[in-house]
Amino acid sequence: MMGLPLVVGVDGSDSSLQAVDWAVDEAARCGLPLRLVYSSLWERYEGARPSFSTDRPAEEVMAEHITASCAERARLRNPEVKVSTEVLPDDAVSVLLREGREASALVTGSRGRGGLAGLLLGSVSLSVAARAVCPVFVVRGSEPNRQGAFGRVVVGVGDSPEGSGAVRFAFREAEARGCALQAVRSWRHPAHEHVDHPLLADDAVRAQEERASTVLTDMLRDPVRDHPQVDVHRQPVEGPAHKVLLDASADADLLVVGALRRHGHFGLQLGRVAHVLLHHSECPVAVVPQRA
Repeated sequence: MMGLPLVVGVDGSDSSLQAVDWAVDEAARCGLPLRLVYSSLWERYEGARPSFSTDRPAEEVMAEHITASCAERARLRNPEVKVSTEVLPDDAVSVLLREGREASALVTGSRGRGGLAGLLLGSVSLSVAARAVCPVFVVRGSEPNRQGAFGRVVVGVGDSPEGSGAVRFAFREAEARGCALQAVRSWRHPAHEHVDHPLLADDAVRAQEERASTVLTDMLRDPVRDHPQVDVHRQPVEGPAHKVLLDASADADLLVVGALRRHGHFGLQLGRVAHVLLHHSECPVAVVPQRA
């Protein structure tokens, strides 16, 4: 029996078409059905029409055309993936957040058709990634990265427990793709340590690197046991976390990060690192929510 669907927000933009293509491949890898949703407010504006009316709002016609075209595109890419479509009368963020309650994951493009040229990430993608209760894939980056040319998933390993969900998710992705997993933990030179004596400075640096290695070992222990076939590379790297992960995204197929969701908070819940990656990553990004 198939699991919950992979839900893709479509709007006819080039970015959403790239998201459809990517999602078809992801659905095929994971054995999931694909659900394409288009958000439209025309029903609210037009109201009920008489049954004998033959006039149809242009937005309704466009919505049906976009969803039908995206469904045909998906079927041509992989006829084995089960595809369904729906036009829902609400704004895009509300639609996707509701759909995410019954989805294995949500998929968005990096920018919609209403996006301004200067924006690196559309407001819909940012809002969904920062509030959804399920994982969110934002499809961005160059074609080789989107097409899985590098055979590598990268996960940013944070402190437990906020990073544990992202690590488990990254292992499942690497296993489904049959590719390597690079687990990255950043560390920084201790600015507050006494550095007048070079040996003391070296000791402080070594201690920070060893702590990063210990965190990696602890966070990976259970997933490594559960996914023995995944080729894992542990990498403690000196530098700011966002820069370390951006560098790693250049030759990755997917970058996975966690996002802490605090109960009772209703605004955007997205850390600085995830925010930067969603705007600048050179490959698709998966944001995995973790309850505090």
